[in-house]
Amino acid sequence: MNHPSSPLQSLKKGQWFKLICGASFQDLPAIRTLALIYTLAGADCIDVAPDPAVIRAAREGINQASQWANIAQAKGYRKNHQPWLMASLNDGEDPHFRKAYFDETLCPSECLRPCESLCPPEAITGSGIIEERCYGCGRCIPVCPFNLIETRTRIIPPKTILSLIKNQKIDAIEIHTHVGREAQFEQLWEQLSPGIKELKLVAISCPDREGLIDYLQTLYNLISPLPCELIWQTDGRPMSGDIGKGTTHAAIRLGQKVLAASLPGSVQLAGGTNAHTVSKLKELGLWSNSSSLAPTVAGVAYGSYARKLLLPFLETLEHSTIPSNTNHLSESFWQAVETAFSLVAPLKES
Repeated sequence: MNHPSSPLQSLKKGQWFKLICGASFQDLPAIRTLALIYTLAGADCIDVAPDPAVIRAAREGINQASQWANIAQAKGYRKNHQPWLMASLNDGEDPHFRKAYFDETLCPSECLRPCESLCPPEAITGSGIIEERCYGCGRCIPVCPFNLIETRTRIIPPKTILSLIKNQKIDAIEIHTHVGREAQFEQLWEQLSPGIKELKLVAISCPDREGLIDYLQTLYNLISPLPCELIWQTDGRPMSGDIGKGTTHAAIRLGQKVLAASLPGSVQLAGGTNAHTVSKLKELGLWSNSSSLAPTVAGVAYGSYARKLLLPFLETLEHSTIPSNTNHLSESFWQAVETAFSLVAPLKES
């Protein structure tokens, strides 16, 4: 039998795959479907907004996938494990925790609505913004000819995260921070400390700025000793993987920078990752199976690109009644799993 490895084994082998649903994305049917499909495809971690309803939707998708693991294996997919469920939070303003807003009654009738055509999750409609779909990419802001679009950021209260941890709703957390926020990070960490021992993983996500490595070293000193795994998420070009293949370069450059610092913990790419990321890692000798003696990344997180891949299937699957008998699953469902698997599989090659 093909026994599944654990998420921890995937991390140690350099085969870690994380799905980022979005720290502000709250479309519950889409989250449930994304979690279901990517679990069947072999994801190791699913990262969602720290909202009880969102957590519940993701868990439903993961549990449903576990019930269908045997039929997926019979169709040629490897037998997979349950991914760890992660919630993201922030220690200050961060684009991942914002949503776009505008008053649709102010939109002139002659406006061609470029915001609507550019919106990746199709959150902008003729009647305004579907709030739960918006994940804060901000692409609508500069294209509005009348400067009507603004954003609002939210800060996640630590007590919300502690409740999710203590009730065993999540396995991991990810803290989004920026260079220069040592005091805010330390305060947040102290508030979270009662729950840290219950976690399997802590990830820290930080974009590149002058002084980045010194800042990350400071954070490591603050959180040590850590009773669980640690990931440094190198957020190269946030929420851009669906734009084009060149966006992955920023993620890899930042990954190389953090790898060179030899900080304790694993390095995982994010921010601009797409279908070209793994092949580029192999080319540069940064993949775990490379013959290079240089440090390698432990895995890759995919957000906007992973969601975009499944966009053609999501609307149909979200509104379908999930049958109890797997024989009644539609061909479209298995096409969605195959599409997700095409993104996961390159990381799982041994």
